[in-house]
Amino acid sequence: MDIQIENLCKRYTSGGKTINALDDVTLTIPANKIFTLLGPSGCGKTTLLRCIVGLESPDSGEIRIGGETVWSGGNNIYVPPEKRGLGMVFQSYAIWPHMTVFDNVAYPLQTRKTDRAEIRRRVAKTLSFVQLEGFEDRPATKLSGGQQQRVALARALVAEPKVILFDEPLSNLDAKLREETRKDLRVFLTELGITAVYVTHDRIEALALSDLIAVMRNGRIIEKGTPRDIYFHSEHNFVADFIGRTNLIDGVVKSREADATTVECPLGEVRCASQADIAPGDKVVLSLRPEFLHIAEDGAAPEDGTANRITGRIDSLVFVGEAMEGEVLVGDTRLFVKVRPDSELKEGDAVSMTVTPAHCLLLTK
Repeated sequence: MDIQIENLCKRYTSGGKTINALDDVTLTIPANKIFTLLGPSGCGKTTLLRCIVGLESPDSGEIRIGGETVWSGGNNIYVPPEKRGLGMVFQSYAIWPHMTVFDNVAYPLQTRKTDRAEIRRRVAKTLSFVQLEGFEDRPATKLSGGQQQRVALARALVAEPKVILFDEPLSNLDAKLREETRKDLRVFLTELGITAVYVTHDRIEALALSDLIAVMRNGRIIEKGTPRDIYFHSEHNFVADFIGRTNLIDGVVKSREADATTVECPLGEVRCASQADIAPGDKVVLSLRPEFLHIAEDGAAPEDGTANRITGRIDSLVFVGEAMEGEVLVGDTRLFVKVRPDSELKEGDAVSMTVTPAHCLLLTK
């Protein structure tokens, strides 16, 4: 079931100032996909989620779920949350501590006066799906954080919703448990094949979980695409920097050819992937992700003869386990780099780096 949002606006007044929490948002969330709303705190992603659920009323616009209008400012339509056919998993899980796992999961069915035998069947099926069979009589207070997250997921799924929404459900877990639960959640949602809308400010969660990502800023959708498109081919300065660490360098287009665009910048002349929508003289921002800056420790020439070569000096190096993170000074420009953890390089060493044109991305501001 898809979700269509048209020209949605939501404003708040605080201290005499008007804040555009949602600023004319138009978006289509396709059916049977995991769709993530990603952005910094205060960008409007949770407000948008709450409007879809029905916990917030927009000021204008329209929301349709599976072709049915559930909110319309112009037509004065409002369908209450319980009639929208949605499941919801909150950041706090909202699990009742005085109930067992069975009662927590069964609650949505009990409120609908579902037959007892049907409740038992569906609760057993759902708990098996989230790998909590045998936990039916366990008090909620005796569960780990990851188990509580699965109970919250089971409670959202037991009513067999057509759409399920998540509001930063992993933020209360420690790093290792968050990673494990993220993998499980991706498997669960893929097997279910239903529409899922996921809100997070964590780029790793977004990249690992999603089929599609919409990046939000100041109440607007800045960019939308697959995780790979957003990471490797983002079009905006803000998106490239937010989705992952990158080096951003101002430059001017010197020439554009069929196979590459040459940019003049503080690193010198850098050949980039060709782009048809820019011309010589245009001001651009060059994005170089650290994982694509290869340091030639042995001084060997790059295998790809078209690769850019950049020389500099290591200004800092910090060992972080799986790699060493550092900064290379190229003139007055600092480039964040990643180096093999067993590298013999040290601060003060002169280095030569290569990066292929395909990994030199030109952005708009």
